[in-house]
Order: sequence, then structure tokens, then C-alpha cells
Amino acid sequence: LLKFRDLHPKSYKIIAFLVMLASLAGLISLKFGQVQLFGQTLSHAGGFIGFVLAENLSGWFNLAGAAIFLLVFLSVATILVSRFSMVLFLEGIADRVAGQLQVRREARQSRRKAKEEEKAKEPVIRAPQPRLQKPVEPAKPGKRSKKQKDDSQEAFDFLEPVGTYHQPPIALLDHDGEAAKPIDRDSLMMNARLLEKKLKDFNVEGEVVEVKPGPVVTMYEFAPAPGVKVNKIAGLADDLSMALKALSIRIVAPIPGRGVVGIEIPNRDREMVYLKEILDSEEYRKSGGRLPLALGKDIFGHTIVADLAKMPHLLVAGSTGTGKSVSINAMILSLLYRADPRDVRMIMVDPKMLELSMYEGIPHLLLPVVTNPKKAVLALNWAVREMERRYRLMSDKGVRNIDGYNRKLVKEEQEKSKARRHALEDPTEALLNEEELPEVELIDGEVLEHGHLPYIVVIVDELADLMMVAGRDIEEAIARLAQMARAAGIHLVLATQRPSVDVITGLIKANFPTRISFKVFSRTDSRTILDQMGAETLLGNGDMLFLPPGTGALQRVHGAFVSEIEVQRVVDFLKKQGQPEYDKSILEAPPAGESGGTDGDNDYDEKWDEALAIIAETRQASISMLQRRLRLGYNRAARMIEKMESEGIVGPSDGTSRPREVYIGKIGGDES
Repeated sequence: LLKFRDLHPKSYKIIAFLVMLASLAGLISLKFGQVQLFGQTLSHAGGFIGFVLAENLSGWFNLAGAAIFLLVFLSVATILVSRFSMVLFLEGIADRVAGQLQVRREARQSRRKAKEEEKAKEPVIRAPQPRLQKPVEPAKPGKRSKKQKDDSQEAFDFLEPVGTYHQPPIALLDHDGEAAKPIDRDSLMMNARLLEKKLKDFNVEGEVVEVKPGPVVTMYEFAPAPGVKVNKIAGLADDLSMALKALSIRIVAPIPGRGVVGIEIPNRDREMVYLKEILDSEEYRKSGGRLPLALGKDIFGHTIVADLAKMPHLLVAGSTGTGKSVSINAMILSLLYRADPRDVRMIMVDPKMLELSMYEGIPHLLLPVVTNPKKAVLALNWAVREMERRYRLMSDKGVRNIDGYNRKLVKEEQEKSKARRHALEDPTEALLNEEELPEVELIDGEVLEHGHLPYIVVIVDELADLMMVAGRDIEEAIARLAQMARAAGIHLVLATQRPSVDVITGLIKANFPTRISFKVFSRTDSRTILDQMGAETLLGNGDMLFLPPGTGALQRVHGAFVSEIEVQRVVDFLKKQGQPEYDKSILEAPPAGESGGTDGDNDYDEKWDEALAIIAETRQASISMLQRRLRLGYNRAARMIEKMESEGIVGPSDGTSRPREVYIGKIGGDES
């Protein structure tokens, strides 16, 4: 009944309906008795049946019992008539409550899943890994420690050999480096979302997948949606800079080897990079390069140390006040902290007489700091002659570079020392060995004097001033050194604040694959230095783009800062190590035939005699005529005419297109 199982005889519904009416009539009679209806008094409100039931039941059970009895029958009859089930009703309520709970549970799970998905979409923030040094373990005391202490003796200054060179201590420099600031993840996440929103405003869909904070800038790696062109993102640098209220924004589109675009945004709080921190780093100490250059830190906070010997030459350019001179000082100090004067010598050219003059008197210099552009030409020409001399020395020893040459000299010295020890036992054999070593002479009579060859670093602070005075001579000497001087151990560092094509010519740039550009003020200047744009978006104050040798990928580096006071401390320390040994012959004019110019005998032209015969026969001397008759290029014909003028064969040009006057007659055998 409670679950409403069907009773097949359908007469139960009629009986139930009659029972329901009788029970209801009995209840009305129990409650009301007599009632007024339409102005008449009814003695039995429930009718006759109701009166009978009420009277009999109240007599049997009393009034309350009769009411309960009638209510039970009324309820059962109503259930049978209306097909109502209490169990189903309660089950329906329970199902409804359970459904509401399930909906709430699913909503809670969906919210949790949405949060997890949102968190998964958040860009990964990679903090720069601190490079900790391994602590030095204290020595364990042993049984023989006391004996070992007794056997050792403290080293005193008077026991050191006279003239011993000491490298400058790191304590001469200030600033150990700022403590790493905690990463504000909320700020980085907000910037990432703001960047996505601004890019979406320019119809560029995508998301920031990774954030890499650094000391000066933070790189946001943006993964564009399918169909978005990279060039479209690269052209939004200025618009994003204005939208994000940033000083400047650099876009690397795309990052080589990855499917993302790098967007570099300056930090609000910029960290300083100090030279002491770089020189005290593990990268500098473990760098095996002969000529290490401490550049600074990259955008991820990693120390950048390059080897000048592998570059092998460096071209530095940047506008005034962008940190170029400070970085040059940092490079020089990084060389001085590693190099002994016996192994590295320097030639410094400073036409401005401001930046490099403070290094005057250090023992590494080959000659005083050159400030005269004419003397700078002599110094570069000497470097060319020294390069040629070194190649002759290396050819005589059968080696390919300066390192192999010095190693072979050391090996020969060891063999000579061994021979001297044998000479104590047999002096006659030693005399015979000495007689078997004749002097080696060249064709022109020059004696080869073998000895230890140091590296030579030529540093020019302002190339533009030299190019204005003697552009052709400077360009030829620099090109010659850049092409050939690597194996000879001669390396160039050229700096200029005028990155124009008349200073950084195509010939110079072609021979300097390694370049550094500080901030410039136009994209044209950036292309002149790096062959690509990007330097115009730098921040200044040592912010640079470094083009490593052998790659076309630019590396952004924050240059190390060193003050003039620190430089002066190091210079004063080096001056106390000894006096420089200047070679005054460097600034002397080279002997005839050794200048490497166009007037020496070494530049004899095979068409020279034929050109003389033509001029003597035609009595006309002009560049165009030699070009036509001998089928020569303009430069070659012009050199011949200039040489004829210097030797008194033809007269000077009168400034017109008329041929020069010829001073010689027809050539039969001798010139007349």
C-alpha cells in the first residue's frame, strides 16, 4: 500500500471512496454537531451516517479516540483513491536534495579544474640560478700536522726574486655586487597579462608562456596563435613601449631554436653590474683564454667573459654617453688582472687625450699613449711590420701560430739546458754542437733573432679622429692586421662614437666579425655596426648588443661598471711593479722598402717598363691612357702615374684634363 502496489480488483477504489466520505462525515459531526445553513438549523452537520459514526465511536473510544480512528481511515482511503505514495514522495524529496548536492559538487569541481587550468596557462617564471661557490673544507688535523708545520717556513718579501710581477689584488676594486632582489611574481604575472591584452588590442592573439627576469630587463616569451605573422609582432615595439609606458622595448622575433617571440621589457628597479663581481666570478677564473675580456652579464644574470684571442679583433661603437668608455676600461682591466707584461703588451691610441691617458706608465705598454694621429699611423704600420717579422720567425721554426712558437722555444731551451748538463761531462761534444748551429739569415741580410713573443693588443679609442686625418693609411693598416695578425698574436680593439659608413668602412667591417654596439640613435647606425637593427632600442648606461664570432645571433649584455678611482688604483699598483720598457723605434719612420706602402721596391709592377715605354713614345702621361693601352684598372694606373711623378719622370698635374708633361725621351736601352 505504501509503495502503491496495484490491487487487480478495481472495486477497491469505490469502497475506498465511500470510506473516505464516511470518515469525513464522522469528523465533521465530531467537530461541529449542529450548523446553520441557508437560515435553517441542521441537527447533524455530518449527516445521518456521520452522526451514527460519531455517536458510536465516541461512545466506544471517547472523543479523541474517535477522531484518531476516523483520521486513519480518511488517510488510507485518500491514498487509495488518489494513488498517492508516501515512500515515493519521500524518495522524490531525497532525490531532489541529492541532485542539488551533486550540482553543487560538480560546480565546485569545475571551478577547481578551471583554476588549475588557469594556473597551468600562467607563464613559468624562471628566476636566475644563483651560482654558489663550494665551501672550502677545513683541513682535518692529523698526527703529522705539527711536524709539517715545523718543516715549513713563512715566505718573506726579501726571499722573492727581484722584479717579480704580482697581479693586482681584487680588493683594489669596489662594489662586490648588489644582493639579488626577491622576485615579485604578482607583478610579473600582472605584466604578462597586460602584455597579452595590449597585443590583443593590436589583433595579435597568443599567450605568454614563460617569464625570465634579469638584472636590467625581463624577457617575456610570447607564443603567438596559429596564423599570426612574426613580422607583425616585430613591428609593434614602439606601440608596445607607449602602451606599457616603458622606456624602450626590444623584440627578438623569433628566439633562435624556439617557437616563441622574446619581448624584453626594462625593469623598474635596475641592478648595477660591477667589474669586481665579474672578475671574482667562477667564469672569469676558469676561463682558459689568453686574453679574457670581462663584458658583464646577460639578460638572465649569467656572467659573460669573451676571449679576444678567439675573436680575434673587436669593433666597438656607440653614441656618446652610452657607457662605451667605461666598458673599454673594464676590458683593459680584465686583461691587466690576468696578463703578465712578459706575455701581453699594449699599444694605446687616444686622439681625444682623455680616456686612455690614465694608463700612462704601466709596464704593459710598448710605447707611451699615442695622441697624435700621424704617430698613430706610424704605430699601426709598425704593427704590420712586426706581424710580418713574426711570420718569418714562425716559418723558420715550422709552427703555425704564436702559441706553438713559444712552446717550441721553451722545448728548445729545455734541450739546451740538458745539453749544458752533458757538457760538464764532455766539453768537446758541446763545442761541436755549438758549431753545428749557424745563424739563419734572410735574402736581404736580416738576421732572425728568436725569442719569446708576447701578445700585442692595439687599442684605439676613437677611430673617427684617425680616419679624418689619414683615412687611407689607417684603413689599409687596419685591414692588413685584421686579415693576417691573428696567428701572429696581434689583436685590435677599435672604438668609435661615430658609427657612419665613412668611419666604419666596408673593408674594416668585413674583417671584424666580432662587434659590440651600445645605444645608437637610429636604425641606420645599428645596421652600420651590426648589419641588423636593435641597437637603437637599448637603454644606455652600458647596455650593449654583442655579436660573438662565428654566429649571426646577437647577445644582449649589461656592461660591467668600473669607476675612474678604481682604474687609478689599479694603475698605481701596476706602476709600482716596474717601469715600462718603451720601444722608441715604433714611432720612427720605417727604412726605405719596409714601409709597406706603394713606393717601395717590393711594390714593383710587372707593367712598369711597358708603361714607361708607352709614355716615352707617345710623350703623353695620363691615367686614362694607361688604362686603355695596358688594360689596367684605375687604381693601378693611378699608382703608376704617382710613382712616375715622384721619380721625376713626368710632371705634376695642372688641374685640367690635359696630359702631364713627360721629362724622358724614347727608351732604347737606358732612360735619358
